[in-house]
Amino acid sequence: VQLQASGGGLVQAGGSLRLSCATSGRTFRGYSVAWFRQSPGKEREFAAAIFRSASNTYYADSVKGRFTISRDNTQNTVYLQMNSLKSDDTAVYYCAASSRIILSSLRVPSSYEFWGRGTQVTVSS
Repeated sequence: VQLQASGGGLVQAGGSLRLSCATSGRTFRGYSVAWFRQSPGKEREFAAAIFRSASNTYYADSVKGRFTISRDNTQNTVYLQMNSLKSDDTAVYYCAASSRIILSSLRVPSSYEFWGRGTQVTVSS
């Protein structure tokens, strides 16, 4: 599965961005997908995940209430709508996919078999 993340950019604090994670070659339908982010000098951290069943979504406490993850299986795309952005949200955002993720491991980067290249999000204060 090849993943392509896009939609990053420079935005002022309080603004919004929508990230997209698209796959080519295979359908997303059988995969759970997550967004992780990584700032310079920090470990990659979990932001949000959506299970194969789009009704199951999970968020890090730091983004809950501001970010929304969704998926469109007909378009083989997962989205991350980010609102009320803060300077702390500045990071490279990566999407990851797994066909065998379980609840207890969805926040762990090594649980995902497939990764996109990442897209830079910069929030200016």
